[in-house]
Amino acid sequence: MSPAGGRKMPGDDLTMEVNADTVVEAGGDHVAADLAEGLVILHLADGIYYELNRVGSRVWALVQSPRRVGAVVATLLEEYEVDAEVCESEVVALITDLARHDLVRIANRPPD
Repeated sequence: MSPAGGRKMPGDDLTMEVNADTVVEAGGDHVAADLAEGLVILHLADGIYYELNRVGSRVWALVQSPRRVGAVVATLLEEYEVDAEVCESEVVALITDLARHDLVRIANRPPD
C-alpha cells in the first residue's frame, strides 16, 4: 500500500502487535473505489489516496466487518496458491500498514 505523495503519516512510528488472533475491521473515515487491478481508498481526514493491488483489495473486502487476521489468511489460502507462512506474513504487514494509516481498527478481542 502506498500513499500518494509519499508523506510521512502521524502513525508511522506506532508499534502494533498484529498476529493471527488480532481482530481487524475497516475504519469508517474513508471512501473506496474498485479499479481494474485493485482498489483505491481515499482517507477523508487527510485527503490522501491509498492504492491496493488485487490481493490487498480482497483483504480489504474481508475486513469490512470484524474478522480475525487468521480467518483472513485462511480465506486467502483457499482462494490463492500461496505458502501459508508467506501469506500470514504479508497479511500481517498489510494490516499493520492499514492500521498505521488509520484505515482499519485493530483489537485483540473476539469479533462481535
